[in-house]
Amino acid sequence: MHVGFVLLNCDLGAEEYIVEELKQMSDVKNAYLTFGAYDVVAEVHTDDQDGFEKAVSAIRKLSRVVSTMTLNVINPE
Repeated sequence: MHVGFVLLNCDLGAEEYIVEELKQMSDVKNAYLTFGAYDVVAEVHTDDQDGFEKAVSAIRKLSRVVSTMTLNVINPE
């Protein structure tokens, strides 16, 4: 299994919309609104690196997403 986190910046006021869109994606296990440098954090679980890359690509294509930072987990349990 491959696990990672995608930190997102969104258009002002789009945070809740983005969280709801993320929760509809099968590879997104959790999505959270946050305060700080990023607006939303998505927890992504896939079978392999290729699936992870596809999931991140789909997240980046969501409307009203301005920028992302991806964090890959090393040796998930």
